[in-house]
Amino acid sequence: MLAKSARLTESGDFARATKSGIRYSSTNFVGYLYTTELDQPARAGLIISKAVGSSVARHRLARKIRHCIFNNYTSLPTGSLLVIRGLNNSADADCKSEIATVITNLVRKTKDRAATK
Repeated sequence: MLAKSARLTESGDFARATKSGIRYSSTNFVGYLYTTELDQPARAGLIISKAVGSSVARHRLARKIRHCIFNNYTSLPTGSLLVIRGLNNSADADCKSEIATVITNLVRKTKDRAATK
């Protein structure tokens, strides 16, 4: 899974990513990517609502999402903050393809935005 240095743990980082980052929505997930100029590894975090289901269902979904993030971690820009939000009906979602799509589109949007500046 993700190394400790690759995890978002501070509420300020979550707020920065969700309020100021680039957003991409899919059927079951919303992804936020905030890029910084810092020379540190990318970090990722999850937001899973109680509306997803019981504690067991939420933790199962979180493990699936973390595994999918790990598989796509190398594509994230250096110093970026990634937040994946699981929506209400995401407990039974096909995480592997959908999270990969979310991350790919977020990185593409970031590169497109940087190219226009």
